[in-house]
Amino acid sequence: MDAGEYFYKSPIGLIRLTCDGGAVTGLYFYDGEPGPADTRDAPPVIVQCENDNALNAPPVIVQCVNELDGYFNGTLKKFTVKTKNAGTVFQERCWRALMTIPYGQTRSYRDMAELIGAPKAVRAVGGANHNNNISIIYPCHRVIGANGQLTGYGGGLWRKEWLLEFEKTNV
Repeated sequence: MDAGEYFYKSPIGLIRLTCDGGAVTGLYFYDGEPGPADTRDAPPVIVQCENDNALNAPPVIVQCVNELDGYFNGTLKKFTVKTKNAGTVFQERCWRALMTIPYGQTRSYRDMAELIGAPKAVRAVGGANHNNNISIIYPCHRVIGANGQLTGYGGGLWRKEWLLEFEKTNV
């Protein structure tokens, strides 16, 4: 299976996908040019930078793109694509906890710290979310401040707000 870097055109900008062949290892919002092919005006397809041929994408990337299509169409509420989000034991515990937040709902960083059995680790939970390499699938956008305010999101707070509003309208 091939490893590589691919791009997906979403309603909130390009998403860069990476894999190791058998699992998605990264899903990042991308604000730059995706290599030799400019996909800003392209249809929502995957693009392999090396030769601009989506047919060369590994099955895990094809599945991820199909699931992203479903998510952004409002029909997919839970991802099933195989992922590998490697981090420390604590980070991985935090990322697994993200998967328990229901679609269209939010939890506070404090809620998440309590959920993983580390009620005083609120800042560390925020740090783990910051190091989440597979956004949307590991829904760190669903974690907000205890006061209900949107805080920190690697893809930009405007994307976090968009994702939360989108999910609320598609529950």
